[in-house]
Amino acid sequence: MMTILPQGRLGNQIGEYAALFALAKMNGYRAYILPGMHQELSTLFKLKLPLISMDSDKHIKWKEYKLNNWMCPEYRNITGDNVKLKGFVYSWTFYHDIKIELMEEFIFHDFVKDEVNTYLAKVRGNRKNVTFVGVHVRRGDYVKLFVEQKRGVLADKKYLQKATDYFRNKYQNPVFVVASNGMDWCKQNIDNSLGDVYFAGDGNERSPARDFALLAHCNHTIMTFGSFGIWTAYLAGGETMYLTNYSSPDSSYLKFVKYEAIYLPEWIAVPADLSELMKNKKIAKQ
Repeated sequence: MMTILPQGRLGNQIGEYAALFALAKMNGYRAYILPGMHQELSTLFKLKLPLISMDSDKHIKWKEYKLNNWMCPEYRNITGDNVKLKGFVYSWTFYHDIKIELMEEFIFHDFVKDEVNTYLAKVRGNRKNVTFVGVHVRRGDYVKLFVEQKRGVLADKKYLQKATDYFRNKYQNPVFVVASNGMDWCKQNIDNSLGDVYFAGDGNERSPARDFALLAHCNHTIMTFGSFGIWTAYLAGGETMYLTNYSSPDSSYLKFVKYEAIYLPEWIAVPADLSELMKNKKIAKQ
């Protein structure tokens, strides 16, 4: 059998589930999920992979297998009787070739779909030909951690204006549904002069299921970064616009991620403005 150690929050664990599903199928294992992952994901999805009990997990002799966050050739030849995968994995390179099959694993509960559709119908109102664009803005812990530890920049007002303008110019009646763990910042920095922006998220990081479901049921996506936004975009389908090249070229963060392995090739990349970051770097050296 094969399982995976659940790590991180909702977006991370969806990615871990997907990688487990793909690698078990690829290597001829029976896939099982652990209680922590079942608890995290079953509130949203009609999960199909069987659950292995905590007691069984303790008694099975597992072979731990560490993964990078992108598919490597050696992952096609995993051996051992009982394998426990480990790693923060959410790259499309693990599972995109079996997307149709994988999507059957992420079917939302009927009550989740009903709640989301009720909200979106209320937002639509009397408008005709509405196109819903989910907007996920990752802030929270990233405001400090991302800048200090990952030598990166956050999505700013300029990026969000460019992204919303793209969809306004392309679609007749776009409606932007915003969710974030920094909603106050979003309300101050996302232009709503046309009345087409709805700050729908509650910003509750401890219970993110509602925000996730809302974004995943939109037609298209604007995201900043993070596995949460990546998975809402992946499940929503449609067009996705994202911020890229947001870390300094010398950031240690780039040892663990590859932009090309995180974001699908057909998604629309908008390079981050690193000018201020690089200017501060030069000043620090002086």
